[in-house]
Amino acid sequence: QVQLVESGGGPVQAGGSLRVSCAASEATYSSRCMAWFRQVPGKEREMVTTINTGGGGIYYAASVKGRFTISQDNAKNTVSLKMNSLKPEDDAMYFCAARRPGLWCRGAMTSEDYTYWGQGTQVTVSS
Repeated sequence: QVQLVESGGGPVQAGGSLRVSCAASEATYSSRCMAWFRQVPGKEREMVTTINTGGGGIYYAASVKGRFTISQDNAKNTVSLKMNSLKPEDDAMYFCAARRPGLWCRGAMTSEDYTYWGQGTQVTVSS
């Protein structure tokens, strides 16, 4: 069973930076598509970025491109999201997600495309 555990998050002022990380317990991390989503109350989860942890591509939503950077640490089975120039509209619960082994990220833009989820970590941006 895949387990995803997020860490990081917290309060930050607009314009500041924050890093959130996601540790995957599953040994097949290297063949998996992982992603970060975010959600605010009353709205659907929004895809922020995706990464093929076996190599082959990263995608960013237009709203975060140029400000957020996703990275991976294969030795720790961890995917991290560095968020710079944070805006009040980035205030949300951030979730780590993963697809089933063998499924790549291409075209996987909605929460329905992902099978495994972390518990979420709150990012609060104050203006």
